[in-house]
Order: sequence, then C-alpha cells, then structure tokens
Amino acid sequence: MKISSKMEKCGLSPMRKFNGEAAEAVKRGIKIYHLNIGQPDIITPDAYFEALKTFSQPVLEYAPSGGVPELLDAVRHYYGRIGVELSRADILATSGGSEALQMTMATLLDDGDEIVIPEPFYPNYHTSVTLAGAKIHPLTTCPEEGYKYAVRERVEACINERTRAIMITNPGNPTGAVLRPEDLKLMLDIAKEHELFIICDEVYREFVYGGEPLMSALQFPGYEDNVIVIDSVSKRFSACGARVGMLISKNKTFMAQAMKWCQCRLCSATVDQVAAAALYSLDPSYFDAVREEYKLRRDTMLAGLKKIPGIVCAEPKGAFYVMAALPVDDADTFQHWLLNEFDCDGETVMFACGEPFYGTPNKGKNEVRMAYVIKREDIQRAIEVLAVAIEKYNQTH
Repeated sequence: MKISSKMEKCGLSPMRKFNGEAAEAVKRGIKIYHLNIGQPDIITPDAYFEALKTFSQPVLEYAPSGGVPELLDAVRHYYGRIGVELSRADILATSGGSEALQMTMATLLDDGDEIVIPEPFYPNYHTSVTLAGAKIHPLTTCPEEGYKYAVRERVEACINERTRAIMITNPGNPTGAVLRPEDLKLMLDIAKEHELFIICDEVYREFVYGGEPLMSALQFPGYEDNVIVIDSVSKRFSACGARVGMLISKNKTFMAQAMKWCQCRLCSATVDQVAAAALYSLDPSYFDAVREEYKLRRDTMLAGLKKIPGIVCAEPKGAFYVMAALPVDDADTFQHWLLNEFDCDGETVMFACGEPFYGTPNKGKNEVRMAYVIKREDIQRAIEVLAVAIEKYNQTH
C-alpha cells in the first residue's frame, strides 16, 4: 500500500523529534532543560479560565465555521487599538496559528508553485507548503547582518514565473529579527508590484524589545488584496493549549475560498473560542511585564552564550528565540549524545536542531534554535551545562 509522496517529503518537527529519547533520559533520573520548544511558562491569564467556568449552553453545538461572534469581535477590537479596522468577514477562527498556515497554503498553492520565505524559517512552513504540492524558494540571511532580508535585489532575485507568494515572520521565528516600518513597506511594495500575496505571520507581535510600537502589515493602506495575516492567542497570552488562532485578510476572493476549508473541518472548538475572546479583554499593560521578563531572559541567555568559545549568534530583537551556530560537527548528533550519553551532575539540555529551519540543502547542520521561555536561573544553568557538554563532546568526537 502506498503512502503519500508529499508526506514522505516532510520531516519530523525538530522541536519534538527527540521527545522519545528525552522521556527515556527522564526515566534514568536526568533533569532536562527544555530550550527546544516555544512553550512559555508565563501564567495564562485568569480571564481564560473564568470564561471556561461560566460557559453554559444546554447543548454544546457546532460553532459557526468562520468563528464565534464573541471571538471575532474581540479580535476586531484588538486590531482597532492599533488603527486597523476589520469586519467579521475579514477574520476566520482557526485551530491555532498552525491551521491558519495550512489553510493559507492549501488555498493559494498548486503543484509546482513556489513561495519565497527568508531562511532560517519556522520548519512547519515547509510541511504546510509541501503538502500543498509546492516548494519553498529560500531567501538566505545570515547572523552577521542580523538576518536582514528586506533588500529589493535579494527578494526579487527569488521571484520567478512559479512564485505565488512571499511569506515573512515578524518578529521572526527562529531569528528574532524585527522589520522596521520602512522594511515592511518595502516587502509589501515588492509583493504588490509582482502581483503576489504576502503572508505575514505576526503571532509574536507583542514581543519586541527596542521600544517599537505594535506593528502589523494590516496597518499599511493600499495592500488589502495582497496581505494575509496569521495570528494566534498561543504566544500572546501564553495559551498554547487553547489552540485558537485566526486567519485575517481583506481579500474577499481569498477569504471565500479559505471558508471551504473551514466548512470542511466544520468549526474550531466552541468553548476555547469563547474563552479566548475573554483574553482580549485584558488591558494592554498586561504585556509590559511579560515583555520585560522575556527581555531579561534574552539577556541572560546571550550573556551565557557569549562566554562559550566558538558560538556565533545575533541578538534577537523580538520573539523569544536565539538561533546560534555551535562549535560542533552536527547538531543532530550532538543532541542525541546529550540525551543518551551525557549529563552534568544529572542534568542536560534540549534544543531544536537547525537544519530543518533551512530550505537550502546542508545549511544549518551545526545550528540550533533555543527558546528563552523558562526561568532566568534555569536559562543560566542550561547554558552552563551546554558549555560543559560542548567541551566534552569535542574531546571525544
């Protein structure tokens, strides 16, 4: 019996690939510092759970395929605070930002199409694009330039007759790069001039550390037919398990076609949508303390990494990840060794191996993405353990 060739082209998530080996290490009594996955330990706001407690319906019915009115209006109000006027028809509720991503690729791409994405990029982009029958045309960046990619000549060199869209993540995962307003406008201009969609993953919008105001591609007038935004409550409100995201666009043709996916999967979970709507009632000042905590965690991680000889990384300007090149031969082999053969006083480290974050073959083999989503003292200790591990690994490999 045959398995889909499209699925066979996809890889396992580098964030979760080693979970089985990690579970075995824990059974042996090893403590693992999890830098591999963007699961914040910030407390989920009470508003979510209070809404769950007070939810009551005689029958738990299907929600409307496009989303419950409470959530759609909450999202409209949130965007209204940054000057973006949306109607309910401009928003589709999804099962996390991941479904919004899948829905977008399925709606836009045909077999043989291409989408331009700066690399390194979130690996699940590859899965969603591949399952749509298309391929990523990588736009290469480097840490020495702060992962800058908003350069007209570089972007346009990636566009050809098969290109259907450009995709950006702002702030960036895994790089933490943040576009300046003029850089974002340039990307929008290029998309419009070449009659392309521009897909903007903005799930980390609140987490910028240079005092920049909240920015969305939706704030720029004149690009309504080009812009598609992917958003989510997962990172914004530390509510990853709620699995509530949204797909946003003013392009009526795109949204009408995307609704077919929504109706095929019937609806997103009714109760979680209602509870997620309550999160948007929080005062914007909620993010001030959260943003400051992530900034301190970032600084703690960078301070530790700078003490390790041979590590190359750029300072993230947003999100909560560091992409770093380690002085090892292969990050995948190193991670396997960390979980199966190494410990430092009964402790070890997990990260996400870098190669799946690239579309260019053989890039990222010695790179890793580390998430600064655990307590500062744990980040500090994790980097100390990593330093010991690198030295010992290179002595034996």
